[in-house]
Amino acid sequence: MSRCIPAVLTIAGSDSGGGAGIQADLRTFNALGVYGCSAVTAVTSQNPDEVRSVYVLPASEVVCQIETVLDVMPIRVVKTGMLANSKIIGSAAKIVAERKLELIIDPVMVSTSGAELLDKSAVKTMKEELFPLATWITPNIPEAELICNTKIRSLDDLAGAAVMLYEQYGCNVILKSGHLIDNAKAEDIVCCNGKLYILRSPRLAVSGNTAHGTGCTLSSALAANFALGKCWREAVSDAKTFVYGSLVEQMELRKDFFQMYPPSGEYTDKIILKEYSALD
Repeated sequence: MSRCIPAVLTIAGSDSGGGAGIQADLRTFNALGVYGCSAVTAVTSQNPDEVRSVYVLPASEVVCQIETVLDVMPIRVVKTGMLANSKIIGSAAKIVAERKLELIIDPVMVSTSGAELLDKSAVKTMKEELFPLATWITPNIPEAELICNTKIRSLDDLAGAAVMLYEQYGCNVILKSGHLIDNAKAEDIVCCNGKLYILRSPRLAVSGNTAHGTGCTLSSALAANFALGKCWREAVSDAKTFVYGSLVEQMELRKDFFQMYPPSGEYTDKIILKEYSALD
């Protein structure tokens, strides 16, 4: 007997090493029980340790992929990752607006290591044309600093930036903390409908670049959860749970070389979502 499952589209770059990008998105979609479609924006030659080359596709080819999928597939949610340049960003924004699609944005402007992944004109286009169309955005700290033109040094700074993003673009926010604050906790700030929450899990000690792809995985898990009809609290908590479990159940690909992988266990008891207080 056939069964009906929701379809989700990711518009992002390909990671030849499989840890992030389109590969991480599709792996996450499959693990969470949604049907994954993709539009590739760029082909990268990379592994968890380095990026050797990036080939960006023409915007017309990206548009053709997106429209070919949307013309037939019943896409419930679109998730964007690496969009590479202004032309691709503007083209994607136009399609999302015309088709009134639910949009989750992983900005992919600045890597966790601080490398800028978009030029200034592309950042401007993303802020002006794409962000106002989003339901949720999931920036990391360097990206939030770039967007808000501010420095983030504390959890209160993180909360202030999340509110600023919500008020400026009208979209809900998960602002990822990375290595900020307390080594014992991984704490993100959520701003939903103008109200602040803290999203907390234990911080895991992982070796090398095992955490490569956590940002892609979080945003694609969020998109999958919304496509499954979950309320925002459940969607956000379960996305964080999926990332946490993927790190707990990291796979050894060769001796002392690990990569995160979709979990088989249950980790909901490790995740806390509660209203944010400056005293937290």
